[in-house]
Amino acid sequence: MTSAPPRPDLTVAPGSIVVVRDEEWLVTSAEQGSDGWLLRVRGLSELVADTTATFYSSLDDIQVQDPAAAEIVPDGSSGYRDARLWLEALLRKTPFPYGDQTLTVATRMLADSLGYQRAAVAKALDPRLIRPRILLADAVGLGKTLEIGMILAELVRRGRGERILIVTPRHVLEQMQHELWCRFALPFVRLDSGGIQKVRQKLPATRNPFTFYKRAIISIDTLKSPRYKAHLERHHWDAVVIDESHNLTNTGTQNNELARILAPNTEALILASATPHNGREESFAELLRLLDPTAVAPDGSFQRTDVQSLLIRRHRHHAEVAAEVGSDWAERAEPVHRLVRPSGAEDAVARELSRVWLHPESGSSPYSGETKALFPWTLAKAFLSSPAALRESIALRRAKLDPRIPEQRTELAALTNLADLNDKAFTEAAGKQAALVDRLKEIGVGPRSDTRAVVFAERIATLKWLTEQLPRALGTKQESVVMLHGGLSDVEQQEIVDGFKLETSPIRVLVTGDVASEGVNLHAQCHHLIHYDIPWSLIRIEQRNGRIDRYGQRRPPVISSLILEPSDPDFSGDLRVLSRLLEKENEAHTALGDVASLMGKHSVSEEESAIRDVLARRTDLDDQVRTLDEVLAGDDIDALFAELDQLEEATPALPELPRQSLYPDDLTFLDEALRAAFKDVPHAAPAAGGVGWTVHPNHGIAELVPPRDLRQRLAQLPQNYLQHGGVLERLKLATTPQIGNTQLRAAKQGKGVNNTTWPEAHFLGPLHPVLDWAGDRALSALGRNQVFAIRGAIDHPTVLLMGTLMNRRGQLVSRVFATAEFPIPGNPAFALVQIHQNLDFLLTDTGLKPETANPGPLDDAAALRPLIPRAVEEAAQALKIVLDQQEKTATERLEHWRARANRWYSAAEQLELFGTQRSKVDRLTRRIAEEQRLAESLAPTQQLVRPLLVIVPEKDQ
Repeated sequence: MTSAPPRPDLTVAPGSIVVVRDEEWLVTSAEQGSDGWLLRVRGLSELVADTTATFYSSLDDIQVQDPAAAEIVPDGSSGYRDARLWLEALLRKTPFPYGDQTLTVATRMLADSLGYQRAAVAKALDPRLIRPRILLADAVGLGKTLEIGMILAELVRRGRGERILIVTPRHVLEQMQHELWCRFALPFVRLDSGGIQKVRQKLPATRNPFTFYKRAIISIDTLKSPRYKAHLERHHWDAVVIDESHNLTNTGTQNNELARILAPNTEALILASATPHNGREESFAELLRLLDPTAVAPDGSFQRTDVQSLLIRRHRHHAEVAAEVGSDWAERAEPVHRLVRPSGAEDAVARELSRVWLHPESGSSPYSGETKALFPWTLAKAFLSSPAALRESIALRRAKLDPRIPEQRTELAALTNLADLNDKAFTEAAGKQAALVDRLKEIGVGPRSDTRAVVFAERIATLKWLTEQLPRALGTKQESVVMLHGGLSDVEQQEIVDGFKLETSPIRVLVTGDVASEGVNLHAQCHHLIHYDIPWSLIRIEQRNGRIDRYGQRRPPVISSLILEPSDPDFSGDLRVLSRLLEKENEAHTALGDVASLMGKHSVSEEESAIRDVLARRTDLDDQVRTLDEVLAGDDIDALFAELDQLEEATPALPELPRQSLYPDDLTFLDEALRAAFKDVPHAAPAAGGVGWTVHPNHGIAELVPPRDLRQRLAQLPQNYLQHGGVLERLKLATTPQIGNTQLRAAKQGKGVNNTTWPEAHFLGPLHPVLDWAGDRALSALGRNQVFAIRGAIDHPTVLLMGTLMNRRGQLVSRVFATAEFPIPGNPAFALVQIHQNLDFLLTDTGLKPETANPGPLDDAAALRPLIPRAVEEAAQALKIVLDQQEKTATERLEHWRARANRWYSAAEQLELFGTQRSKVDRLTRRIAEEQRLAESLAPTQQLVRPLLVIVPEKDQ
């Protein structure tokens, strides 16, 4: 193939109609590079209808229709249906201006419109930023997933969310996928272990899997595999979301390397973490660099203003939050900390541990290894979990000992004695297990009760033991107690979590390890949480509690704990430290968004080590756990974040954009589009030329049989939804938010499709794929470079036009409407141009207003053609003033970023003069250069004016 000649004059934008290879295409995105234009298009003409393709102007002859040469087509449809549908579809397809500070679609989805969540969207879409970059650092339970969904929905409506990647821990893959589809109509294909395998079967080994699905959700464990690194480096995303992003900060790790690949290859980057730093400034600086490398000076320092511009952070009792959550987040009930008297056998084990291992009279335990102070507490921690856990720890240690070595023979004898005592704890009712059963019965868990509880324990041996013992003790079936731990596959973990959320599920007790302490929502049917063994970490306690103490919890969360109280005074005194730890977490719950700052460790393992020192009496708990005042008085990063937590200044929330549509609601648009597309018989069966379109107004449900071209689009929906919902055979839609929410609630009660949490009818939100499909159908009513002509209650012939400002990537920066009125009959040379903020006049002054009759097509549409080039010319001059000002604003934002980059370069040169941090500076210099290339591609470059509609006075006919 010979290359097409360069086209420097080419002016093209999303929504433009182009002719390539003698076929007509709708441009969905346009990007200008050094060697020409890259267009992504969808076929319009019959041969390529609904086919997607990519064309390069350097390879293909791309013919853009000249707006001034548009042909006028009289609309003869009933009530001007064709013109109304075509114009509505075009407006829906035209992205909303990025810099506009209103919510266009997020509040029209199934998400509560809370001010603090709208404020997060405002922060991400701040017009002072050249692209969205934000760290969502809200405390546990505030609904970061909803904030992510709202931000992504607004980016999609602004034409900046075509290709999205979400990276999250594997046990919350389906939870995230479910929320984004059910609430925001954003479909993501889940690439878990099963999903990856299916993609491999469809693709050649050399094909980049991330080009197969434009929106994917994948676990960080899967993605960080070296096999995907090369694919990621070659793929650009419109938006990347990384959940639990605190796992990215350690340089040299696979997680950090993955983040460094993704950050420069995406325009929008959303990081989410309730624990956004680990107490070390250099680690938090690494997160800031991912968002904006110029936010951190070359020497690693950063200012509070740099942090605030990229971060939003609130907690449950922050004024901005507390005023809004109300009954949708019940206040935590007073915790129940229960002291448990051990059984006789357990008490004997505790006494043996205390006198032989923890506090030996000789001053030295029998342990023969090097970490003499550590191992006894390893045994103690296992004992506090369960006899099963202690048995496992003893067995593992004994397997490593050689009886021929005197020191190890002594330790082996001591372990054998401890094991014998521990074995007796299995033969009689263990005190803590009995206390757990009593507590479960006390809160109402039983064979004829719907009450549920989450029981947390650290050791898998304990989880298995409890799972075996509890059903018999509670008088329930075995299926009522289910175990969740990290050893299960991602699919198994998702099935268990999903089942626990169902009201119809038989699960009454979820026994889980700390795999469920991050990101998993367990509050749908549950408000009781029991710490069977107590973490030696404030971070872990807070993470666990956040599973049921979160937004959407309508019943007061009840946190319980079981604390052994052995008769040995030394061991009993040690354990009182753990009860004080629980109390401090509860106190900090109302004052801080992150209890990790109290200990300043920001690491579960480091906090456990510090608590172990307290238990071993090498330090005091008050020395390890600070007060809030002590945190605020510091000069470290904890003090900075504590200060941010205390700020009463709220980020202004975005206002909601009034509905801008030619239809009162999306159902009316879809109904009319189907009637037009299927010759007014969409209700007929497919064999009779319809799609079985049925609206049940009394139930708020509509349904249809998807035709082939719609089924192709629906194939991108969540796999489990497709599998269980049968949507490819019959698609059911909830037509109002109230019915949509009812369907979601019913699904959580086990009344979804096939008893899953997927709703039977999916809410028909503004981003639903069926509306996108219907819009494409409506656009086919006109051919190449044509516009409709209709009548209206106006005095003179008028042309409606739209002016757009685009950047080099073909993204819309600004959009303006105008009308060109021709007051002198027969004289197309004189036009009066008026700029419009909205198109409300179309519903009052033209044939597009409801219930308008169409007496028939215009008699002589050809006579109106001279109006078009003049209208385009005059409107271009009038709109240029507005667009020039908006271009200046966009350019100023870019200049501000360039200035920051230049300051960074200057500071980097100073560091290089001293020869320090040379390799890091070189790496960051390359990264900022990449960022600058991306920034330059966002610079506004072209203005385009196109006619949309011709309106003639009714009296002229």
